Amino acid sequence: MTNYYSPRPAQKKILAYRGGTMGVSAVPGSGKTWTLSLLAAELINSGLLSADQEVLIVTLVNSAVDNFSLRISSFLQDMGLLPSLGYRVRTLHGLAHDIVKERPDLVGLDSKFQIIDEREADRIRVDAVYDWLRKYPGGIDPYLIPDLNEKKKTSLYKKQIPDLLLQIANQFIRTAKNHQLSPDSLLLQIKSTKNNLHLAEMGLEIYKVYQRNLEYRGAVDFDDLINHAYNILKLDLSLLNRLQSNWPFILEDEAQDSSLMQQRILSLLAGPKDSQNWVRVGDPNQAIYESFTTADPKLLLKFIEISDQNHVLPNSGRSTEAIIDLANYLVDWTNKYHPQSLICDALYPNKIVPTPPDDLQPNPKYQSGQIHFFDKELTPEKEIQVIADSVSSWLKNHPQQTVAVLSPRNDRGKKIASYLRNKHKIEPVEYLNTTLSTRKTTGSLVIILSYLIDPSSSKKLSAVYRVWKRDLQSNSDAWSKVESVSELLNTIQKPELFLSPSPSEDWMATLDSGDPDLLSTLFDFKDIIIKWHKAALLPIDQLILTLSGDLFHTSEELSISHKIAAFQKQLATQHPDWELPALLDELKSLARNERRFFSISEENQFNPDDHKGKVVITTAHKSKGLEWDRVYLISANNYNFPSNLPDDIFISERWFIRDHLNLPAEALAQLTSLVDESSAKYIESEGTKQSRLDYARERLRLFYVSITRAREELVITWNNGRSGKTTPSVPFQALSDYLKNKPDPSSSGPG
Repeated sequence: MTNYYSPRPAQKKILAYRGGTMGVSAVPGSGKTWTLSLLAAELINSGLLSADQEVLIVTLVNSAVDNFSLRISSFLQDMGLLPSLGYRVRTLHGLAHDIVKERPDLVGLDSKFQIIDEREADRIRVDAVYDWLRKYPGGIDPYLIPDLNEKKKTSLYKKQIPDLLLQIANQFIRTAKNHQLSPDSLLLQIKSTKNNLHLAEMGLEIYKVYQRNLEYRGAVDFDDLINHAYNILKLDLSLLNRLQSNWPFILEDEAQDSSLMQQRILSLLAGPKDSQNWVRVGDPNQAIYESFTTADPKLLLKFIEISDQNHVLPNSGRSTEAIIDLANYLVDWTNKYHPQSLICDALYPNKIVPTPPDDLQPNPKYQSGQIHFFDKELTPEKEIQVIADSVSSWLKNHPQQTVAVLSPRNDRGKKIASYLRNKHKIEPVEYLNTTLSTRKTTGSLVIILSYLIDPSSSKKLSAVYRVWKRDLQSNSDAWSKVESVSELLNTIQKPELFLSPSPSEDWMATLDSGDPDLLSTLFDFKDIIIKWHKAALLPIDQLILTLSGDLFHTSEELSISHKIAAFQKQLATQHPDWELPALLDELKSLARNERRFFSISEENQFNPDDHKGKVVITTAHKSKGLEWDRVYLISANNYNFPSNLPDDIFISERWFIRDHLNLPAEALAQLTSLVDESSAKYIESEGTKQSRLDYARERLRLFYVSITRAREELVITWNNGRSGKTTPSVPFQALSDYLKNKPDPSSSGPG
């Protein structure tokens, strides 16, 4: 990236800032973090701050906090200043925590209040959902398709409906808190309306139980933390005045992902509107979390529109000019020609501009054939094969370069990773919810713990034997013997007699004594099983460490098992009434790749350049902020990238819900009708229609983000889906046609 002494012309305009409100829209790879860091250093060096004042920088994730701090301190050292003074970098949650710690009493909190993480919050919501289902059995029946038989309905209420209600509860509670609505205030709103708002009433019931459980623990979730910070600033004017004086300048990064409450808090800290010194920087075209969070990219766009100054950071040296041209065409096509007119505003009309001549980050040189839109119809299985073959071939010729496969979802990424391992003997770098090592390690522990809970199961005992001998899997002859012994163990009618035989019943005595290796192996296995049964009396973390010491040998496995033990200890402390089966459920979720194990701060420290000569498998969402020499975007069909056209299928609309309703969207529409005075009366299906538009807009931005991850080469494929009826997405078709009509066509097949 550009160094301190040579800012680009567009960056110089931003670095000239010395006060007022300023909105900055930045394109991918334009150096916005570098620019904001240098601006912070120059404000500190300008003499505008007194000795007790700081520039406040607010960013999205913890890893960005470290990145900003390192850059600012480096700039200050170059200026001859102390590297650690004059600035404070915080995430919004970190900032809110600082504020709440000042006056927790004002919002009814103890000085030792607890903040629960998303995993624990999810657990409490699950309990609240099942509490509602027990209270209202069949409570979702009015929304089910009419021809469901009772057996199918019963099956749905066991898993799929609770999962759907959890999604509704999560979005409903977060949105209510973003509007600063407590369960009590929301109840008053519902009582005052004459509308039938069944989903809002359900959301409120779950919200009440969830919040009551938080209060019982003396805990707050992240949304409470932000709301409490805002309320404290409103209630304690002396604290607000002190913080306004301490932070005369506020610089906000990733502002396209700001929520309403983030904007309110920063607006308060910035002071009266006519004297605010507040800079907000973001890329509206990289707002790809709107469907999953309370982020609202329109807040940044409105701020840019009304701010005293507004600028663009257009230059990017990340990609070849051909890839830049493709990304710019996607913006143009969306704004002017998208077949769904209501989606034409999905992309902000910013154009990426190559870096100026003699720039220290020149754009990579383009060569013919570096962009491939693979038009051929592929089945999902064939697509994986084509991509894996292409990756394998490319890696052989580019051992010092980086490459990534961007999948629409974690499960698709897992399948590609598995195919690369099994068919090409390539070990990919998994940057998914969990890595293969995490899933394998956790899965092994799950199998053993499942047996310890149910020691009368010969099938589970048999599975434990395979785990115990897992190191022999790479040797086909040895593993064949392992499977034979495992099958033998599965035939035991009373597994307890294997461990504690009686004089009249000894399973081992019935075996062929002519195979001493078999008997020796079984005696060793028996000893380890007895040891594990005794360890089952230990606390869960000590039990896991005992099992891990006997099972795992590599540093990676041992490190993962220690983290699992710490995680389980935390759960056991938070839930003293939980026994082993409940704790095992959490491990099963991890083994199935349903939960992230590592924290957001750890995940965002990922650096593609640490993995040259290897293929990274990740999702398009997780690729944001990263870049590779070659990028594969796969499964670019109208299911993963819908455009709200008649043939599109939306993932949020469950097959068992009538009229293709998106129930989470309908619940939020009912909530909005209660809290937003400008909103119209709730009409069923209107929320679903709006959610389709919002989702299609967001997926267009995700397509744009995926394209702009590539430095030199880009490959995009699509598949026809499970049913064989899925088609290429509309943006895929538009960009493919654009490339075909250019003077230098470069649409062949994956190279």
